[in-house]
Amino acid sequence: MRLRTFVQMSNGQTIYNEGKGDAIACAGCHGEKALGMDAMGAPRLANIGQIYVIKQFTDFAADKRIAAGTGAAMNGIARALNEQDRRDVAAYLDSFEYETEPSDLKALATDGGKVGNPDAGKIIVTKGIKPKVPACQDCHGFSGRAPLIPAIHQQKYVYLVNQLNSFRDGSRSNDQEVYKVGIMRGIAKKLSDENIVDIAAYLSTVTSLTP
Repeated sequence: MRLRTFVQMSNGQTIYNEGKGDAIACAGCHGEKALGMDAMGAPRLANIGQIYVIKQFTDFAADKRIAAGTGAAMNGIARALNEQDRRDVAAYLDSFEYETEPSDLKALATDGGKVGNPDAGKIIVTKGIKPKVPACQDCHGFSGRAPLIPAIHQQKYVYLVNQLNSFRDGSRSNDQEVYKVGIMRGIAKKLSDENIVDIAAYLSTVTSLTP
């Protein structure tokens, strides 16, 4: 996917903070600094990858990705924005100064959520589960290793758990494919419930994927 050389950063900022037409303000769910909200299951959008964000907008608009819960609004929001709007919002999100805001695992556990073990998750993220699951950082690295591979460190815990489960059960199927096989779907199917919450616990609290 090629990016246009011209984006209207001010347009992206306005849409993110105020919305446009039928598209509500992104900040209402994703936060003022686009760091995400566990309480809403909303992902971090800041610094995860401009081209990746554009692809997700495009997939939502075409119903190639259909979110559940509060995320279900994304399909209508994406359709309400034109191609230039989506690129402008993505560029604005990529312009944020990098900040960390780890998920509060203790609070999530207190609220009754199942929380994994970050130490166990670190092993999977950095080394994989031999011989069946590759290390997450082999593809994702610290800031995404390819235009369509997002940065996943400091992503929100609830969102990570939801997405890994969605890839595993096939309800999300807009991942990249190799020989018509979805990469993330193939990996997620090899993960146990415990693996998923452990991975999410580590990624949502780590500041860097470098060892």
